[in-house]
Amino acid sequence: MSPSTIIGMLLALGALYAMITLEGAHVGALFLPAPMILVFGATIAVTIASGTVGDAKRALFAVPKAFVGKVNPPAATIEAIVGYAERARRDGLLALEQEAAEVDDPLIRDALQNIADGTDAEELRIILEDTVDSTVQEQKKSGKFFMSMAGYAPTIGIVGTVVSLTHVLENLDKPDELGHMIAAAFVATLWGLLSANFFWAPIGSKLGRLAELEEQRLGLVIEGMLAVQAGSQPRVLGERLRAMIPPSSQPKQQKEAA
Repeated sequence: MSPSTIIGMLLALGALYAMITLEGAHVGALFLPAPMILVFGATIAVTIASGTVGDAKRALFAVPKAFVGKVNPPAATIEAIVGYAERARRDGLLALEQEAAEVDDPLIRDALQNIADGTDAEELRIILEDTVDSTVQEQKKSGKFFMSMAGYAPTIGIVGTVVSLTHVLENLDKPDELGHMIAAAFVATLWGLLSANFFWAPIGSKLGRLAELEEQRLGLVIEGMLAVQAGSQPRVLGERLRAMIPPSSQPKQQKEAA
């Protein structure tokens, strides 16, 4: 679990609260039902309208992943692939069928099964690459959904402010209430900007980043499983796969040895 999203949002909200307090304002003045309903409700509505209901459902179910989701470390994936290479050299490719029955990762499971079934190397690469592409694209859609929300929210906030200012102009004969009404009018713009930059954009970016990390890991799986099928020497295969990941993702003991 990576707590970066939660930590970042809390720090951003804390900075906002500090500013409000230092300015001598009241936090309660920002929580006005009308502009919040418009900004949040309309933002969700127009984003749904710009895509499909399926996109909205996927994005909703992906929200927890932005806060508690994680990608399996590439080092663990490499270790597993090297283990399959050792098993294949020791017991033959048919032995990988037994390994496939014990694997949770769907891509590795399919690769092991295809190798045991004798699938041609080129066909196996096409199958695995197509699977990775469809899987990653599915994950990226959720991130794009929230990035779209981040794009719509500020404009909708401005719409709310314009509507409220229209109401202000209708009540110019009540000077004692104008200050409060004008302040309330700009709350909609505030919520549009705040929700876009404090909530929607961070969630969308986090989901997109998780999809990128997963894509990198699945790329290791493709190259590793094809090498297993080709009968690569396990130690050499491990070194080759570790060379494909950034130094920050290398196992601790390896970085110390370097």
